[in-house]
Amino acid sequence: METALPLAADERPDLRSLDRAGAEAFARRLGEPAYRGRQIFRWIHARGATGFEGMSDLPAALRTRLAGAATVGILEEVVRRTASDDTIKVLYRLPSGRDVESVLIPDYHRTTGDVRRLTVCVSSQVGCAMGCSFCATGRMGFFENLTAGQIAAQVEQLDGVAREVFGRPVSNVVYMGMGEPLQNYDAVMRSVALLTDPDGLGLSPKRVTVSTVGLATRIRRLADDDAPFGLAVSLHAPTDEQRSAIMPVNRSEKTDLDALRSAIRYYHERTGRPVTYEYCVFEGLNDTPADAVNLAAATRWAPSKVNLIVYNRVAGAADPSGDPFRSPDEPRLESFIRELVRHGVRVTVRRSRGQDIGAACGQLAGGG
Repeated sequence: METALPLAADERPDLRSLDRAGAEAFARRLGEPAYRGRQIFRWIHARGATGFEGMSDLPAALRTRLAGAATVGILEEVVRRTASDDTIKVLYRLPSGRDVESVLIPDYHRTTGDVRRLTVCVSSQVGCAMGCSFCATGRMGFFENLTAGQIAAQVEQLDGVAREVFGRPVSNVVYMGMGEPLQNYDAVMRSVALLTDPDGLGLSPKRVTVSTVGLATRIRRLADDDAPFGLAVSLHAPTDEQRSAIMPVNRSEKTDLDALRSAIRYYHERTGRPVTYEYCVFEGLNDTPADAVNLAAATRWAPSKVNLIVYNRVAGAADPSGDPFRSPDEPRLESFIRELVRHGVRVTVRRSRGQDIGAACGQLAGGG
């Protein structure tokens, strides 16, 4: 049989972005049985293979052919930093030369001190086009969409870090890093499929949450696709006037609160799933008793809970009056929580993690 010449690097498919069925189809195109594709998939997504030479249960001749016909995309770890609370932030370099950040967050049991869960906050884009005024990533602008393989690779590589540092695997994934996930819809959906495949990390879809600033048409698409993961919506203000002042996405009739309300109701009707509202609390801007009443009204669009986020300072970020955004002090925050609870809202509070290394919510800007 005639041997095909090796393809140039930019012509070879990246097998990291192929799902299991795609890997099986690729194996068949090489004249191999489908199970060879499953083996390749497991090597990449369960065992962390970055090339073909170490895939020991594949024939040597096949490994040689694979090296000339395909690649296994990797993320180059450039900087790893550990915070005082054990949160780990990693800066990865993409083939384009641009950088993206991911965060591994341990959650400790209050009584025993044991690690309860290990969550990866994963990025889907370099930068972000949404331009939220309080977010470091939004202030960067948009540069690049990540592939499904590059998104999954962040989790898979941090899973190795989790096992090394904490002695256990990653348990949860939140798409709350750099970028607006639903602007990179197809790659995000494929990456979730990679991470939840039993031949890969085998994460439960119930332990995956995708966050969006509220792209109404994409939320409807999630409903139509019956996306199996959790949906979080970055609300951050309970009226159009307040929200438009800090989130440009709200300034369009296609993505304002009316459109968002309709999309969320549609999502719940189609899927039966609740939603989580992410609400960054800013002193004097969205934390008054009147704001609590308006936020409570938004929670009635569909079964939901509110995740209050303590604001993490971003250099240069200013509110509509031109003053720096400020987080409320504890008494003011507790008063806002009590007001929400009084109006029947389910509330949790997300405290800052990794703030001393710029790894907290809203602080990722590709700076390491």
